[in-house]
Amino acid sequence: MSVNPSALGGTVGGVGDEMGDEKGDEKQADIGADIESPLGDNPRPVHHVYPVGLVVEGRRCVVVGGGRIATRRLRALLEAGADLEVIAPDASPEIASLAERGLITWHRRGFAPQDLDGAWLALSATGVLEVDQEVARCADEYRVWVASADDPSASTCSIPTVLRRGDLLLTISTGGRSPALAAWLKERLSEEFGPEYETLLDVMAEIRDEQKALGLPTEGLDWRRALDSGILEDVRMGRIDAAREALRACR
Repeated sequence: MSVNPSALGGTVGGVGDEMGDEKGDEKQADIGADIESPLGDNPRPVHHVYPVGLVVEGRRCVVVGGGRIATRRLRALLEAGADLEVIAPDASPEIASLAERGLITWHRRGFAPQDLDGAWLALSATGVLEVDQEVARCADEYRVWVASADDPSASTCSIPTVLRRGDLLLTISTGGRSPALAAWLKERLSEEFGPEYETLLDVMAEIRDEQKALGLPTEGLDWRRALDSGILEDVRMGRIDAAREALRACR
């Protein structure tokens, strides 16, 4: 089911409940090894993950829980065109409204293991640790990707905070350790990377396609030199033709 983002009643610029993802800023020699915490003597396991974007359009995705976090999470899934089911005895007004409009399926009851049979992705955010752990256990049995809000260590995938500028996505993760830091960083990045970056990407993609249509190698353009030449300012000021010519000239 494809859904127009305007039908969701909110923006999906970022999924605020950021959880476990890559630990790129931590120097780790052995995959799965422990690291010493600078805050104490108790090591915490580090899960090295492979960052990837999922195509969920038309795929059955299950959200267990109907509260604030679950509501935030389902918005991005709907925008991506997922066939979405919510499992919760009670849910937020937004979830109830989406169900009434036929944009999602809401099962008004508690979680049952068979809810994951045939699912492709599961997100658990019930606020009850035991339930989220049961969802994670059942997801493993059914071989379904699962992201658990209350137990990142049991998750097999994660949802970072996202800043979106058209097809340009900037993602932030703290490994589930500080969603507040992820949200703060997103605000900082949103000031640095404004809507002009969406246009910049469109222009660069246009010139790249143009090069390919002419049978020219795309690596023949010095993209970095073009970016350093001031084309971002051209785009910001609406001088799109000048940006195109600057890109074409960087051979």
